Order: sequence, then structure tokens, then C-alpha cells
Amino acid sequence: MSQKTVLMFLLLAMVGTTMVKGQGTRVGFYATTCRRAESIVRATVQSHFTSDASIAPGLLRMHFHDCFVNGCDASILIDGPNTEKTAGPNLLLRGYDVIADAKTQLEAACPGVVSCADILALAARDSVVLTNGLSWPVPTGRRDGRVSLASDTSNLPGFTDSVDVQKQKFAAFGLNTQDLVTLVGGHTIGTTACQFFRYRLYNFTTTGNGADPSINPAFVSQLQSLCPQNGDGSRRIALDTGSQNRFDSSFFANLRSGRGILESDQKLWTDATTRTFVQRLSGLTFGAQFGRSMVKMSNIGVKTGTNGEIRRLCSAIN
Repeated sequence: MSQKTVLMFLLLAMVGTTMVKGQGTRVGFYATTCRRAESIVRATVQSHFTSDASIAPGLLRMHFHDCFVNGCDASILIDGPNTEKTAGPNLLLRGYDVIADAKTQLEAACPGVVSCADILALAARDSVVLTNGLSWPVPTGRRDGRVSLASDTSNLPGFTDSVDVQKQKFAAFGLNTQDLVTLVGGHTIGTTACQFFRYRLYNFTTTGNGADPSINPAFVSQLQSLCPQNGDGSRRIALDTGSQNRFDSSFFANLRSGRGILESDQKLWTDATTRTFVQRLSGLTFGAQFGRSMVKMSNIGVKTGTNGEIRRLCSAIN
């Protein structure tokens, strides 16, 4: 039996454990009501990914931002003034067109059955797989929320958060320190803008080269050439240097060598309470744990049964 097969068995066992706290979600929820639900989402994500690989980290982050605001209820997808998607932390999210495309196809195949919240959870998993990460069984059965307020996004994790603040924000949703470090590892794919970390490179301190001392000195000049002090703040830089399109554990290796891009990411290595987890999450260990932590996160505050609704259009309440 291959190592990957063994890991998939472990993930199935872990999902079974997590489902006790799953508030009504379960793997295979649409097995009889919309048998092709997962395959339709998978094919849609793959089609968009083929023409634009950056859609994978976009969908993963969108799911994360959705779950951390009033639970995993697709409230991030709702259009309108002062909705979640208009809030500062969400302005650069992408992938809305992928979810809308999948929803159109699902409504044609199974009208009024598959929620936008489930589409987003499945698309996040499929994005990881498309970038060479391990798969995991996604419990489904979420319903869509009817409230989306920009003012509710204030507790989203931020790029300057201390480790203590990060831990508090994750603990509020039942996620422990291992989940925190693991889920931040999702930064192994994708990019960020210079405006979110450039302050670490110039006048951060009054000593040495002026940069954040937690950055590898040899890496500082490389980042400064990519993000000049008065350059374009919207320029995109890989969060996982050398491996931005591959879902792997190199993100943690970069943290260990002082090559974390975001201040909040690098702090996971410099803080003693999280350093051990950074050390552990390497190779296939990270892939298996990521699936487990994603299942926990994707069950935050889900609406099931008669709560919420099944939106006909993901961008609008029925």
C-alpha cells in the first residue's frame, strides 16, 4: 500500500472524528439528490485553473475569509453596498466567477439543491489538489446565509497580527495552535502585494540595514529590488519564494530560513509557542494535517436543516 493511500485512509478516519462536531454536514450529502455535484465543481475549477493558475489560491483564501465571518455560509459572495466583499481585507479576493459558473451548471443539473457554501468548500479542496496537494473528503450539507455586512469582517486575521492575536482569533472558532500554523501554510500557493509587507524592508528599525531583523539579511536586498520603497505597491510577490504554484511544505522551510513575506507568517517561526509546529509540518505530514484542519475550519458556524437557504444565484439572497 502506497504512502499516499495510507494518508487518505487516515484522512477519512479523521473526517469521521470531526463530523461529530460537524453540525449536520457529512461526506456524500448530495449522493442521492445531486450525484454529480462534486464532479461538476471539480471540472469547473479545473477549467478555470487551466487558463489562470492564480485562481487556486484565490478560491482557497475566499473560503477562509468566508468561514471566519459568521461561519461558512457563502456570505462573502453576496453583492451590494457594505457587504463582506466590499470590506478592505476582501477587496483583492478573486474567484467569484468560478463559483458563479459552477452554480449555473449545478442549477441546470439539480435546481435548488446545492448550496453556494458547499460549492466554495469543494472548490477550495479542488484548488489544493490542482496545485499538487493531497485531497481530502469534504463534508457537505451547508446552507447559505442571508446576512453579509462589511462591518463583520473586523476580526479577520491580519498581516501584522502577533502570534497571541492570531491564536485568539483562531481559538474563537475552536481551532487550536496546530490548526493555525497548518492553515497559514495555505500561503504555500499564491501571492501578496508589496503594500502589505514593504514596511518591513525600510526604516523598520534604526539599526543595521533598517529592515525587520527577522528577515534573512541576504533576502532583504532581493525583496527591496522587487518592492522599491516608492515603487508600485500593487505589485504581486510570491508568498512562498520559489514554489508559489505548488502546494508543498516549502513555505515552512522559508519561514525557518527567515524568508517569510508577511510579518504575521514569519512570527510563527520567531515565536516559541508556534515554532515547534513549523518544524513538524514538513513533507506529507503537512498535506495530511492540512486536510484535517480544513475540515474543522469548514464546519465553523455552518447552517444546516431549516437554517439559511439554498441560493439560486450565489451573489444574491433569494
